[in-house]
Amino acid sequence: MDWIIRQELAGDKDKVAEVIRRAFHDVPQSDQTETELVDRLRSSEAFIPELSLVAVWNAKIVGHVLLTRIWIDCHSATFDSLALAPVSVLPEFQKRGIGGSLIQRAHDIARKKGFKSVALVGHAGYYPKFGYRRASQFRISFPFEVPDENAMMVELIPGGLAGVSGIVRYPGEFY
Repeated sequence: MDWIIRQELAGDKDKVAEVIRRAFHDVPQSDQTETELVDRLRSSEAFIPELSLVAVWNAKIVGHVLLTRIWIDCHSATFDSLALAPVSVLPEFQKRGIGGSLIQRAHDIARKKGFKSVALVGHAGYYPKFGYRRASQFRISFPFEVPDENAMMVELIPGGLAGVSGIVRYPGEFY
């Protein structure tokens, strides 16, 4: 199965919303507000258009990933970072590598744009294969309660989180 990954276009909004809704429909941990979150983030200052990507197969959008700007507050310093939220693949296209390809492409673009790290709250059995580790290993915490194994960070470049510790600060649109 061949698919292409490209930047989300303005005309993709409704199709992306459908992918997100269907991808999270049966996820017990979901509050079913992922579509609204993406809409809020698209209109925020944290939105970086090049980091909203879609996977297309036979002219149909089958997956989406979004990375948005966040910060890590460390005493008197603030460090730029990104949040991965959400990654979505239509149920009938899952387990084919599409989500992983979207994540890897987003990481590549973010790295080229000068970002050094990405944070996420996600499945402890899935994200480590992309280099994610517990945020606590970097002495980074989240501003809300989340099990340690689900609060993760990845360094996009070796040592990207060297000297960084503190609390992740999300833009208001996340809440």
